[in-house]
Amino acid sequence: MTAARSTPRVLIVTHSYYEEDPRVRRQAEALVAAGLQVDVLGLRQPGAAVQERIAGVEVYRLPVHRHQGAGIGTYLAEYAAFFARAAVAAVRLHAHRRYALVQVATLPDPLVFALAPLRLDGLPLLLDLHEAMPEFFRSRFPAAAHGPVRLGLLAAERASIAFATHLLTVNDALGERLVGLGAARSRITVILNSPRSDRFDPAAHPARPFMTDGSLRLVYAGALTPLYQLDVAIRALARLVHGDDGAPLDVVLDLYGRGDAEPLLRQLADAHGVGERVRFHGRIPVEDVAARIAEADVGLAPTRRDPFTDLSLSTKIFEYAAMGKPVVASRLPTVERYFGPDALCYFEPGDPISLARTLRRLVDEPERRAAAVIAAGRRVRELSWEREAARYVALVRELAQA
Repeated sequence: MTAARSTPRVLIVTHSYYEEDPRVRRQAEALVAAGLQVDVLGLRQPGAAVQERIAGVEVYRLPVHRHQGAGIGTYLAEYAAFFARAAVAAVRLHAHRRYALVQVATLPDPLVFALAPLRLDGLPLLLDLHEAMPEFFRSRFPAAAHGPVRLGLLAAERASIAFATHLLTVNDALGERLVGLGAARSRITVILNSPRSDRFDPAAHPARPFMTDGSLRLVYAGALTPLYQLDVAIRALARLVHGDDGAPLDVVLDLYGRGDAEPLLRQLADAHGVGERVRFHGRIPVEDVAARIAEADVGLAPTRRDPFTDLSLSTKIFEYAAMGKPVVASRLPTVERYFGPDALCYFEPGDPISLARTLRRLVDEPERRAAAVIAAGRRVRELSWEREAARYVALVRELAQA
């Protein structure tokens, strides 16, 4: 066996900042831990190094950055710029590094075609569909993503699926959708977005007893975009603070993330008289998320319901539950499918009254709260990343014949 065969090299191409993409990082680090060599092509933030080695992964950053909250034209221009640069960079790297397999993380789905030269050179191509692209665009650009545009998105999705050797996706609902699009079940593997247990370990951080200082501390770690209804969370917080549904509660909300909704959220908090109770901390490193969750009482996953989110399963839910916190989440089909009726505390999407009442019940019913934490923790352990990582590594080795 040659050295190249004994230590195969994998290329992962992702239209994201590698350091901020938990799924791609987990995958890359799992491959490195299994003895494979991994290179990643991703976006480059201003000031970031062009090339950097992170936890054994060689990261190459292309001079394209994200335009979160921009119009559809800006998104398409960004996708096109990354596509072109990734296509050239992948060919150059392959000439020297000789990959055994290439993986593409979406969105956008047509990014797979940037790797056409490598695919035509005989490399297996693994397409990791994080989201359903047509539904994403309809959710993000409802006025534009219909008619011919939607048909074009569906055609691009089908072509991308057909071009790939094998398909990954993040939950069973999305896997079933791929079958509905004509993909054979044998070509689909579901690898969940569950967190690493060593990174989200409650024993590694000081434990905060529930409302130990008399304040209900809510935490949200994720993007500040309209998809996540933090406006609903702020209105619910205001109802609890002002005593609209009972005795006033001392409540604060810590937001860890960035996004185009932040200015409006700040204005909304001020307008409801809770500006000092909604604290914007900005984006924090993936490694710091667990510690911030440990400081809270309740984890929030307030997701809007639409055809896109009907297929989603928020990683935030796994992270909060892994840290032993009660989770308050929008009632969404895929979330209920994985966690059932009792492990999470649900509220109706878009309804601040429902959210406020759910939070008050958490405060008033300690036995129910404790039971939910136990049930959610058990479910997270059943769906652990360690289990998922073993399945992922085995698939990569099989495809790469390593």
